[in-house]
Amino acid sequence: MSSCLPSYERMKPFIIKVALVLVCLSCLPVTGSFGFEFPHLEFAPSQYVCPRADGPITVDGKLDEQAWEAAAWTDDFVDIEGSGSPAPAHRTSVRMLWDDKYFYVAAQMDEPHVWGTLEQRDAVIYHDNDFEVFIDPDGDNHLYYELEINALGTEWDLMMIRPYRDGGPAVNAWDIQGLLTAVHVSGTLNDPGDVDEGWSVEIAFPWEVLAQAAGRPAPPAPGDIWRVNFSRVQWDTQPRDGRYEKVLDPGTGDPLPEHNWVWSPQGLIAMHCPEMWGEVMFTEDGDNDFGASEEHRAILAAATLMPVYYLQMQWREDHGKFASSLGELGISPDPRWTLTMETCVEGFTARLVTPHGTATVDQNGRLERKP
Repeated sequence: MSSCLPSYERMKPFIIKVALVLVCLSCLPVTGSFGFEFPHLEFAPSQYVCPRADGPITVDGKLDEQAWEAAAWTDDFVDIEGSGSPAPAHRTSVRMLWDDKYFYVAAQMDEPHVWGTLEQRDAVIYHDNDFEVFIDPDGDNHLYYELEINALGTEWDLMMIRPYRDGGPAVNAWDIQGLLTAVHVSGTLNDPGDVDEGWSVEIAFPWEVLAQAAGRPAPPAPGDIWRVNFSRVQWDTQPRDGRYEKVLDPGTGDPLPEHNWVWSPQGLIAMHCPEMWGEVMFTEDGDNDFGASEEHRAILAAATLMPVYYLQMQWREDHGKFASSLGELGISPDPRWTLTMETCVEGFTARLVTPHGTATVDQNGRLERKP
């Protein structure tokens, strides 16, 4: 089986395994003048089959409704960079359900010291420990949703026009009208004098609002796959004068870097690489199979276009312009499929035609799929 082999100067190859094709990418070296950073990780998005709720959900943070019993817990979260990084100190796991009105997300976070300080809506919530949800309904890396919530229940919801790496911007003024959230603390909040069990979050996203920029039906049809990810930000803290404070770096006086624990690893410390997010398949009864999904196969095929985007962005960093051909990037297309690229002064469009449809990616990182 042929593979794309980018022989890019100063980069060492590694393999991103995809179900239908091997695409060789490259790792940034420890030293070197590389301005564009991209995931250093095998493309293997986490998967979840999301069943329809068979009863009502009361959003109170407790997850004690019978309907939740049909929803499996995800695997425990891992470090954002992947399995080669230290395992998270505390367990995090998520459940999902849906019905005609809402997409439900519930998270359970083990935490011996539950704390929170931010109380103003749309504050930068990840300055506290938080739980975050990212939703890209049509998987095009653009027009996606983000919600962050801390243990006080303070929310920050925003829409991303495109990732920060591609110029953003974030629309903070966008609100999820009708959003339901609740937090339940198993222990005492902001009390360093005892040891807590943790905290849980329950969220109901209204399809009516998600539909505004979904680019596809919302609520979804059974079998539809949405790109979704979850993150937990965790700071190192210590008790002082009856409260928690972040542990400081003695050299700089700044807080130590936060820990980032996620459901589907990103391969770098950045959540805004939507092409690395997990896959959530909506079903009536939880019996659908990713292996039998044509949309899943199309997602895997389209993912093989992202190396063109990564290499083009790096080429522009090095040369001040985009490469004019695939050969200039060192890419040898798989002869079974048709891969072409058009380049102009302003940008480029790479197009891949496979038995699973047509996919394109451009200089803005927009990854589109068509049957």
